[in-house]
Amino acid sequence: MKPIIEIQNLSFTIAGKAILQSITFQINSGDYISIIGPNGAGKSTLLKCLMRINTTWTGEIFLDGLSLSHISQRELAKKMSYVPQTDGRLFPFTVEAFVLLGRYPYLSPFTTISPADREAVNTALELTQTKALAHRHFDTLSGGERQTVLIAAALAQGAPIVLLDEPTTFLDPRHEIDIFRLLKKINQEYQRTIIAVTHNINQAALQGKRVIILKAGQVLFDGKSTEIMDNRILQPAYQKSFLFTRHPETHQLITVPEVN
Repeated sequence: MKPIIEIQNLSFTIAGKAILQSITFQINSGDYISIIGPNGAGKSTLLKCLMRINTTWTGEIFLDGLSLSHISQRELAKKMSYVPQTDGRLFPFTVEAFVLLGRYPYLSPFTTISPADREAVNTALELTQTKALAHRHFDTLSGGERQTVLIAAALAQGAPIVLLDEPTTFLDPRHEIDIFRLLKKINQEYQRTIIAVTHNINQAALQGKRVIILKAGQVLFDGKSTEIMDNRILQPAYQKSFLFTRHPETHQLITVPEVN
């Protein structure tokens, strides 16, 4: 199978500090990949390089066999959408208008909103169960609702690859699990390739089939999600040992908090 994304010797340096160091891996269409690792490992930087928000990296990134440097920003947006970390920003739009902004790769100042654009927005609202919020203003939504609407805008964009940077940060447990369920549905039922940065080690193990662990800008582990619940893998990444137990429903190993 030809990879949808191929990264070869990707490095990125800021002010003389190496943030990413010779990263190499491939991603196939339909993958659900969780990227985990300690703070400062380069996880968010990696996504920003893929989206060409960071542009001074060295190495190669290929998208559908084409070098990223040969793809226009508009064409890139048709292939990959990006949900950044929550930063508290509020937008002066209704939910419907905000999700419509996700259609920007297909619009220009001289075009009108097409039936296809409206259909894409409608489908995204229905899939994320946010249609009831369509006429609400973004700044009236709860944190969980805002995050879901951000994902809806990314889906309306129509890209087959969705990048998410810590999509459940600051969310309560209920909204956190709702977001993870939504991502799994998008991946399994709608065949979108998901690449999600997360600090939730358990969800990384339970969500997809593959996990990449970064540490100090390097790939420390790239393999099956079922293999990461092992101190031989996690301890070098996080500089601490973990306790494990079996999940009562899936019987998969998960981490449990230590008692102080």
